[in-house]
Amino acid sequence: MTKTPAIPRHIAIVMDGNGRWAKLRHRPRSFGHNAGRKAVREVVEGCLREGVEALTLFAFSSENWQRPEEEVGALMGLFVRALDKETDELHAQGVRLRFTGDLTAFDEPLRERMQASMARTAGNHKLHLNIAVNYGGRWDIAQAARDAACAVARGELRAEAVDEAELGRRMCLAELPPLDLFIRTGGDCRLSNFLLWQAAYAELHFTDTLWPDFDQASLHRAIEDYGRRERRYGRTGDQVAMDKG
Repeated sequence: MTKTPAIPRHIAIVMDGNGRWAKLRHRPRSFGHNAGRKAVREVVEGCLREGVEALTLFAFSSENWQRPEEEVGALMGLFVRALDKETDELHAQGVRLRFTGDLTAFDEPLRERMQASMARTAGNHKLHLNIAVNYGGRWDIAQAARDAACAVARGELRAEAVDEAELGRRMCLAELPPLDLFIRTGGDCRLSNFLLWQAAYAELHFTDTLWPDFDQASLHRAIEDYGRRERRYGRTGDQVAMDKG
């Protein structure tokens, strides 16, 4: 087994705390969501600097539709403005942008903007930036299982061949490096239905820092914490030490 690098190849972040950050300043929740855009830029730049290959951000979960209509509308407007403003800069930085999740729930103009941004940056490879929107980990697993079941029904796949590896190939982000580091800001210590399959062996890092205050220094601390951990994958510490030696 190869030595685990100090830098995670793939980082995922639950960007939590925008609403509380705004409330502390006696401002509407939308103010916090807008402030969170700065943290996104900070983390993207930090990943580029640290040499991270893939970054997946949880921007809008399938459960977020239950939030107040005004907040959902503000978030949709924020997506549109961010796409119009940020795509050119991401492209110039060599970032490939992709939206992950069930995009059919969004209106046509927003989907067209998403598709245009993905097409414009498709040839970039310096950092794979995945924005999870209308995404849920259970949905991801279910759609992979459904895809495999349809392949079996068409006679393209034997039912006995449906194993973890086969399902894994049908999951979102299957073509990217395995998830190494899962970060959640805002103080809560749960996955919230994000990348349930992909996080099986990820290192978890929880911080009380609210998302708008999360910066490159915060990211670096999380990466340093990751580098101090021993990743055993079911083996003993002695076995890992032998491989390193």
